[in-house]
Amino acid sequence: MQTIRSQFPLLDQSIHGKPLIYLDSAATSQKPQIVIDAEKSFYETINAGAHRSSHELASRATVIFERARAQVAHLVGAHTEPGKEEIIFTAGATASFNLLANSFYNASTPWHHSARFALHAGDEIVVSRAEHHSVLLPFQELCYKTGATLRWLDVDRYGSIQSETADAVITPKTRIVAITGLSNVTGALTHLEPIIQRAHDVGALVVLDACQLIPHRRVNVHQLDVDFMCWSAHKAYGPSGVGFLYGKRDLLNELPPSQFGGSMVEAAWLDKPAEYAEPPYRFEAGTQPLAQVASAGIAAEWYEKYMTPDAITHEHVLTTQLLAIADISGVKILGRSDDQDRVGTVSFEIEGVHPHDVSQFLDSYGIEIRSGHHCAQPIHRFFHEYASNRVSLGIYNTEDEVKQCIDAIAHVRPYFLGVH
Repeated sequence: MQTIRSQFPLLDQSIHGKPLIYLDSAATSQKPQIVIDAEKSFYETINAGAHRSSHELASRATVIFERARAQVAHLVGAHTEPGKEEIIFTAGATASFNLLANSFYNASTPWHHSARFALHAGDEIVVSRAEHHSVLLPFQELCYKTGATLRWLDVDRYGSIQSETADAVITPKTRIVAITGLSNVTGALTHLEPIIQRAHDVGALVVLDACQLIPHRRVNVHQLDVDFMCWSAHKAYGPSGVGFLYGKRDLLNELPPSQFGGSMVEAAWLDKPAEYAEPPYRFEAGTQPLAQVASAGIAAEWYEKYMTPDAITHEHVLTTQLLAIADISGVKILGRSDDQDRVGTVSFEIEGVHPHDVSQFLDSYGIEIRSGHHCAQPIHRFFHEYASNRVSLGIYNTEDEVKQCIDAIAHVRPYFLGVH
């Protein structure tokens, strides 16, 4: 994995006089040099508006923009042919979920009504206890606006979503199922097939949160048969400020827009409603983050090249190694302490020591982890915790880094509490 690691310039530095050990990739991943260069090159050589003007720089910007759309689509198995595009660029995964929720709400109003997406009192939206707030809150708000009822799939004692309860929770009243493919707290992989099958059996739409899943596993949207999928570039070795929304083309054709402005209409008048552009453009109002989109396309290609079975095996080895923290006195893992159906995202609590203190203590060793509730309070409450510490692995981490992290965690309670 050294060949991969050497491509990440940020990792070659010291923190507080110690070599940097970056273990916070679930929050944001680091970027290979080729991705950094792509963003810089756009500003240096193109920097013009895509789908605007007819001069050479604008034409180049349009080519780069649509090439990135194809690169991202290819990564997840979406359609790339002109007129059949299924990838929408957004400002981030949170923006993608809000786009969907707002579009569903617009579809529920008389002026944008669509029977396929409209929600009413008596309808149900299903999430899970393990959802990130970026999934939970937009769809909870959609319930408030439309009178629909929010229901949820619960989790087992390890915090893993109970897919086997899908038949009971997802009913003929269910219109939308919004579910994560991988928990950002427990690192647990969701058994998606029974949830997707049940949702489709009752005519519900499936919205998949793939923010954590894509950095760890290859995903094909058509094989999964999800209706919509949201994820972000910055967690998958790409730039910040860019998110993606996949939608089945026939659904995008019917879905009303959620934001309005430049570049998303074919025609606008003062005395009658606008004629909106075809997807994906009707969902991309205003000027897009073009340099970041160009960089995101390169990141998608880079990921396809390097996310191999060997890389997945390497992470599995590191995950097994990391889970040894469960043997340290006073450490409790939130989730499974074995390597079954999980990835290298491990949240834990240290008895008697606040997570912020743990994070700062590890930082003094040059080890960067996350502390807090990770924007997932319901599952923390399930574990009777307000916050936790989280170590999350990236493709660039090494066995020696994990060992140093474990050694540092073992010194936390002796340092703060004087106990071993």
